[in-house]
Amino acid sequence: MQQDNGQPDPNEELRNKIRQQWMMFVWLLVGLLLFFYYIDVQQQPTRAELGYSEFVEAVEDGYVSEVTLRGQQVDGTLTEEGRRNLEVGDAQAFETVLPEMDHQRLLDRLEQHGVNIKALSTESPWWQQLLMGMLPLILILGLLFWFWYRMQQRAMSGGGLFGIGQSKAKRIRREDSHVRMSDVAGSDNAKREIAEVVEFLKNPARFRQLGAKIPRGILMMGPPGIGKTLMARAVAGEADVPFFSVSGSEFIEMFVGVGASRVRDLFKQAKEEAPSVIFIDELDSVGRTRGAGMGGGHDEREQTLNQILAEMDGFEVEESVVVLAATNRPDVLDPALLRPGRFDRKITMERPHRQARHAILQVHTANIPLAEGVSLERLAQITTGFSGADLANLANEAALLAGRREKHEVDWACFADARDRILLGEVREAALSERERHIVAYHEAGHTLLAYLLPHADPLEKVTVIPRGQALGVTAQVPEEERYNYNESYLRDRITVMFGGRLAESIVFGEVSSGAENDLQQATQLARRMVAHWGMNERIGPTAFPQSHEHVFLGKELGQGREHSEATAAVIDDEIRRLLVDIESRGRELLERNRDHLDTLADALERHETLEADEIRRLLEPSRPHIATPPQG
Repeated sequence: MQQDNGQPDPNEELRNKIRQQWMMFVWLLVGLLLFFYYIDVQQQPTRAELGYSEFVEAVEDGYVSEVTLRGQQVDGTLTEEGRRNLEVGDAQAFETVLPEMDHQRLLDRLEQHGVNIKALSTESPWWQQLLMGMLPLILILGLLFWFWYRMQQRAMSGGGLFGIGQSKAKRIRREDSHVRMSDVAGSDNAKREIAEVVEFLKNPARFRQLGAKIPRGILMMGPPGIGKTLMARAVAGEADVPFFSVSGSEFIEMFVGVGASRVRDLFKQAKEEAPSVIFIDELDSVGRTRGAGMGGGHDEREQTLNQILAEMDGFEVEESVVVLAATNRPDVLDPALLRPGRFDRKITMERPHRQARHAILQVHTANIPLAEGVSLERLAQITTGFSGADLANLANEAALLAGRREKHEVDWACFADARDRILLGEVREAALSERERHIVAYHEAGHTLLAYLLPHADPLEKVTVIPRGQALGVTAQVPEEERYNYNESYLRDRITVMFGGRLAESIVFGEVSSGAENDLQQATQLARRMVAHWGMNERIGPTAFPQSHEHVFLGKELGQGREHSEATAAVIDDEIRRLLVDIESRGRELLERNRDHLDTLADALERHETLEADEIRRLLEPSRPHIATPPQG
């Protein structure tokens, strides 16, 4: 077998060598068996066969000096006179078989004539004796060869004592790479940016003639599950080149220098098979900023990063190797990785929009029998914020639900339930008392009523008081369109909806419960961004006072002072508190003006447990609730 570039495969050569050495071991064992058999035969004296009558006469004549009894088998030694008179030639011993008779009579006769008698148990076959004698040697040799074989195998796979520094990258040959750009749905912008890399790998000479140099490193950034790995495989498949895939954590070992050795081996293999693609997943695990953190640097990780930097600098013009890397934490990467000549091209991959989600769902449902009422367009609309991996999981969960319900097709109910399971959590049994159920019903009714009344709030989809995930109840809202920018009126209405559950409890029961903890956290974080980040406050004005969100392990904020004074921080806190109090007052006023609708929703939730958007509208529209007034600035 040869590699794609015509060179012999070193792994195949090693396998052939191992096969040859195992055959040598087998032939060695066969030779040892034959040798010991020959020795055993040579050590046996020449024996003559006597009939029983001849044996008895020889005893009577005094020709037998010694006999050995093994059951019915009799072996003996003849005297010098016996060998001459019995005409047995050079045989010094004889053998015979006793008939079924009284052995005591034979023993008495042997004793009378002074024959030395030995009695042994039945003798095992010679091959059994030989095997038992050789068994320890065979076991020792087999154990040594087994250890040697395991070391060779681990060395071939990049592990073991002799292969610890070899790359653990998974190599995919061009004929085994079946992923194409058409299989990557919903990433049109990223595909356009990376198209020239595919063209370069297909025909690098055309670009070199024009004096162009393709970017050596391409960094794909984005949240988990959006298809970074799939995009990298599609690049290799579309360009029809070998693909080396490795995770950044696979370079790191206990021994310093192992990771750097694996990097060298990986790039060496890729250069030998150029044009080729190297894909490093989770680059941040090895490419984190050097010398930072609470405990300083990490020698093994930093040496590995240094080797990656050196290898990317060492590319020659004729070496058509492209390094693709993926990370969801570009903020922690070392600046040396991002400079020109290394990962100088950055591709941002975002969560898919509605049309992209529709295309992704078409890919993942291609092999799923869909019922007539299933609308992938509607499914794409209600899965805002889902990544490609989430959509694949949604299709799989729906198929599993259909299988559990013994259906032959996957209907809309399966997709809806699968979507709720992913987004809201699994339905769980919770032994709530009547009092707690009553409180939860009013809590969710408060969220629902404000979401229905406020003009800028996201539309309602459903509300339930069935415990799901970690929540005792859920109010689900689905935006009608993708939002990439938020205005102040939308943010105020969103915070008001968050306060709805707590306000409903306060109005109805005169006190609040701990169930609003998560609502308060989200509302406070959003209000802080409005005041300190987005300039949505008259007193603070058009000024940004961002709060550091760096992780402690980076150690950046340890050496940086606060960018604003304590007095400014106090003003920010006051304005956040004032904003939240104003929004809460507006929400309380709305709920008090529509108390009858709050009671209607809570009663319906206690009776039905789950209300869809159409059912909520039918409950509220006939009695015309008081609609909210526009927010005050």
